[in-house]
Amino acid sequence: MDDFRSLSDYFLIQTYENIQRELHVDLSRSTRLVGDAAQRADQLRREIDRRGLFCKPIEWPVLKDGLIS
Repeated sequence: MDDFRSLSDYFLIQTYENIQRELHVDLSRSTRLVGDAAQRADQLRREIDRRGLFCKPIEWPVLKDGLIS
């Protein structure tokens, strides 16, 4: 889903925040997000910024050898 222009503002922010929640759950379990979550979040963030919307940015952990450090 590369083109987010057809999504409502609400759905766009909810999708971004869902990735953020997944990250927090994974961190609490010392696991790692499956797939390209960071790439999806970055695409969503660019569209959020383009629309002038606000949501808290995702703070990604530093990974070492695929593990959260």
